[in-house]
Amino acid sequence: MTEAVTETITDLTYSTYLQMDTLLSLQQTRFPESTDRSVALAEHFFIVAHQSCELWLKQIVADLRLARDLLNAPGDPAGGAEDGVELLQRAAELLRVLHEQVIVLERLPLRHFVRFRPYLGTASGAQSQQFRVLGRLLEDGTETSELYRAFLADAHRQGLSAADVCRLGVACGGPHRVAEALLDVGNGYWRWKVAHLGLVTKMVGGQQGTGGTSGEDYLLRRITLPFRDLRQLRGNPHTEVLATSPV
Repeated sequence: MTEAVTETITDLTYSTYLQMDTLLSLQQTRFPESTDRSVALAEHFFIVAHQSCELWLKQIVADLRLARDLLNAPGDPAGGAEDGVELLQRAAELLRVLHEQVIVLERLPLRHFVRFRPYLGTASGAQSQQFRVLGRLLEDGTETSELYRAFLADAHRQGLSAADVCRLGVACGGPHRVAEALLDVGNGYWRWKVAHLGLVTKMVGGQQGTGGTSGEDYLLRRITLPFRDLRQLRGNPHTEVLATSPV
């Protein structure tokens, strides 16, 4: 068995490990290349950008889910906070990558987009399942988000409330680092959404969005800053300092 595993590993190449043949065959454009190669290549660019976003979303969602689970871990006084912080920080950096990919999409010529856009049919980024999962992890709805509840559970195991964490800052150690990392993730998520709105207003303007959405209005209504309670609590130290400052 060991010999078989060793042989398989030694036979690996960069191409087979990454399944390059399959990966590079997934960009199937619909605009006829024989009609205009420039437009077909623009659609190819559009597909590559969105497929890349979905791959990064897969990693971000996986990292945030594990961070949530580590922070919720019972029996560990630290609640897996340090490992969770690493995962949150990586997710924050990957959200910055997503933001940059939206900026790159601004290099899609409008004259090309309007020609291949009809070939998208009813397909729309609003249909992304991974984007919805990310929203449940980060966004506050009728109750606080999954990640924020995990942060509260981790702090509670250490005898702290969210207000305590914001008041004590670095003095409370791990929970403070978790709170800071959560805000980095939340800010990255918000910047990504704002950049997407900017791209849509540049490329579509007031027209109806792809897939029947209302376009820029649809996106504008969905731009929120995650972890609103944490942000509000972080404002309390300002009030406390002002209250104790000499007139």
